[in-house]
Amino acid sequence: MARDLRSAQEFYGAVLGWDFGTARLGEGFSVAFRDGVPVAGLGALPPTVAGPVAWTPYFAADDADGTVARILERSGTVAVGPLPFGTGRAALAADLDGAVFGIWQGDAIPDWDMGGEAAPAWLELRTRNAFDAAIFYGEVLEWACDHAGCCEVAYVEEDNRILLRHAGRTVAHLHGGTLAQAPDPHLRPRWHVTFRVPDLETAVKAATGLGGSTLSVTGSGPFPREITLRDPDGALFGIVGPAGPGPF
Repeated sequence: MARDLRSAQEFYGAVLGWDFGTARLGEGFSVAFRDGVPVAGLGALPPTVAGPVAWTPYFAADDADGTVARILERSGTVAVGPLPFGTGRAALAADLDGAVFGIWQGDAIPDWDMGGEAAPAWLELRTRNAFDAAIFYGEVLEWACDHAGCCEVAYVEEDNRILLRHAGRTVAHLHGGTLAQAPDPHLRPRWHVTFRVPDLETAVKAATGLGGSTLSVTGSGPFPREITLRDPDGALFGIVGPAGPGPF
């Protein structure tokens, strides 16, 4: 969600190599494409909304009302919805530690995917307790269930990380234990999205040239694993090269 949709399109188009098209979600929303594949949505914040500019993951739900009920039953917070939105229904919520996420019930754009070369590389939940978060999201979003197509959950003991896999592909991970005393609002529990780019150096130069900044570099030497950037309005996101290693 951006304050100025046109400026956001110019920034992310230059940094991530995206093109933009319209969608059936209204004039204030556009879909980003890379190599013809849909990868993300950009929406315009209403002038009356004072919320921060940020990337927010939306998880598919078969029943938005039932999912919202489970969020509230487990002491999560629902800020908006479920409300009709374009071709479906959406809601915006926060988990027990305040990390914001959305849910979506309805048709998806064909070829929308996670974890591919063109699509977002992965999602990361940076939270206080990965196990508590996994239980919350598992119950709310019905991870590790018996339904066909359900996501699988796995624990990686060596780095205290919980992985989420779908159709054999790792699409998200939950990482805890590093935020208990963090005073910096950028380090509070949140979902972080990482996108693949053809060339890290080119993407960083484009971002800084358009008013963005480099926040952190994971890894050292000539081959950093991931670079966290901040766009001109403060939204954080990660980039990794086309053959860059994942955190899995």
